[in-house]
Amino acid sequence: MKMSQNNSDKDSHASGNKNISLPISRVRLIMKSSPDVSSINQDALFLTTKATELFVQYLALSSFNNGSGKDTNTLSYSDLANAAEETETFHFLTDILPKKILARDYLKSLEQMQEEEADI
Repeated sequence: MKMSQNNSDKDSHASGNKNISLPISRVRLIMKSSPDVSSINQDALFLTTKATELFVQYLALSSFNNGSGKDTNTLSYSDLANAAEETETFHFLTDILPKKILARDYLKSLEQMQEEEADI
């Protein structure tokens, strides 16, 4: 009886892997890159992978719904950057997803900052 339970547990775990689309090996590699992690439990790895996948889906859906690509059925980087800046839930991503700025606009703002510093 115990052996059949183990087989059914393995089958349910194997079928659970079919419910995720991110590569578990890549998530494991990222998790192992932390010096604080010595070993990774299979269940923790699966749950982390699934949670990451759900988060990415939520970010994409929220960015799409609030973005400019609804008419063309597209999701752009600027939609993601706007969601990161304007939505409290995604605000921690503003350093990772900054709004794009043209080089000439950046140079102008840099000059203005230098002028303001010179005036002080």
